[in-house]
Amino acid sequence: MRKYAVVLLMTLALLIAVGGAVLAQDVTLEFQQWWEPELPEGAFRALMDEFEAQNPGITVELISGPYSTTRDQIVAGAATGTMADVVGLDGAWVNDFVQQGSLADLSALMSAAMFDDSELAAQIQLNGSTYMIPVVNFVYPVFVNLDLMEAAGIEAAPMTRAEFADAAAQLTDTANNVYGWVLPLSLEQPNGIQNDVMSWVWASGGSMMADGLPNLVDNEDVSSAIEFIKGLYDAGVIAPGAFTMREQDKVEEFTNGRVGMMVDSLAHINLIRERNPELNFAITALPATEGYDGPRGLPYASWGIGVAENSEHQEEAWKLVEFLMSADINTQLSSIANAFPGNVNSTPDFVETDELFAAAFEVFQTGYLANEFTGLPVAENLMREFDEEFQLYLDGDSSLEDFLANAQEAWMSHFE
Repeated sequence: MRKYAVVLLMTLALLIAVGGAVLAQDVTLEFQQWWEPELPEGAFRALMDEFEAQNPGITVELISGPYSTTRDQIVAGAATGTMADVVGLDGAWVNDFVQQGSLADLSALMSAAMFDDSELAAQIQLNGSTYMIPVVNFVYPVFVNLDLMEAAGIEAAPMTRAEFADAAAQLTDTANNVYGWVLPLSLEQPNGIQNDVMSWVWASGGSMMADGLPNLVDNEDVSSAIEFIKGLYDAGVIAPGAFTMREQDKVEEFTNGRVGMMVDSLAHINLIRERNPELNFAITALPATEGYDGPRGLPYASWGIGVAENSEHQEEAWKLVEFLMSADINTQLSSIANAFPGNVNSTPDFVETDELFAAAFEVFQTGYLANEFTGLPVAENLMREFDEEFQLYLDGDSSLEDFLANAQEAWMSHFE
C-alpha cells in the first residue's frame, strides 16, 4: 500500500511539474513599436510567426502605430509602469527611461542567456550596462526630386551649402506651391532639431558638444549652420508651416511633389514609392561647408529594442530580442527595411538590387554616422528647448547670440 502511495505521490508531483512547465511556456509578449507600418504589409508579422514557430508556447502580440503615437504611448507606459514587454526605442529616449527605472538591464539578460554580444554592431549603454540594442540603422541623406530639378534647370544635386541654397531658390515656385526645402520644427515632435538642423553641423565634421557638455556659444560649427538655415528661411525657400510640421508631414510634402529636397530616413523610401510610384527621386549626401573635404557626418536613427523592467516575462522577451539580432533574421529585417543591419555578420541584399539604396550605401561608406543626441539626458527635451529658441530666432524675435546663449543655459541645467 505504501508503495502505491509513493508512486501516486510521484505521479502527482510529475503532473504538477509538467503542468507548471506548460503554464510557464504559455506566454504572450506585447511588442510595441512603429516598425510594422513602415515595412511591406505582412512582412514583420511573418517574422513574428517564425519566432513563434521556433518558440512554442510564446505568442507575440504586435502593438503598432506611427512613430509619434508609439512614442507617446511608450512614454506613458514608462511613467505608469505599464510598458509593453518589448518596446521599440529611439536612442534619444533611453536616458530618460533608465532614470525612471523603466528599462531592464539587457547586459544582465544577455549574461543569463550566455549570449555572445560580439556580433552586435552597437549597444546603447549607461553606467556600464546596456539598455538598448540597435536592431537596424537608418541613415538620413538628402532626397532630391529629379523631375523638379530638371524643370528648374539644375543639372546635379548640390554638394555644398551654397549650391544647396541656389538649388532651393531655383526649385521654389510659390505660384504652384512648390518649395526648395522642408524643415519640420514641431515642438510636439522636436526630432527635426536632430535630423534636419544639427545634421548640417555634423555634415561638415562639426560638433555641438565639448568634453561631454553642450557647446553652443562661440561655436562656429553651430553658428554657421544656424545662420545658413536662417538665410533659407528669410529667402522664402522653406515650405510654409515649419513651426508645426512633424516628420510625417515633411515626408508627405515631398511625396506629393511639393518639395524639391528633404533630409529624411531611408526607412521612408518604400512608403514614398507606395504612395507615389511615379515620383522620380534620388539620394545624395548632406551638403558640407565650402572647402570642407573631410568625411561627412551622416545623421542616423535606429530601430532600437529594449525590454521593460515591469515585464513579468523578461526571459521570453530576451528570446525575441535575440531572435531579431541573429545574423539570418537581422539580414532579412534589414533587407526588407532597407536599413543597415545591427548584427555585424548580416549583409542586406538591397545594396546590389536597388540603385537608391546603393547610392545611400555609398554615402554611408564615405562618411560616418553622427547623432550626438543619443544617450544624452532628456535628449528630447534638449531638442525642444533648442527648438523654442530657434523659432524665435527664425521669426526675428531673437538675435543669434541670445538664441544660442539661452539654449546653452537651458541645456546646461540638465548636466549639472
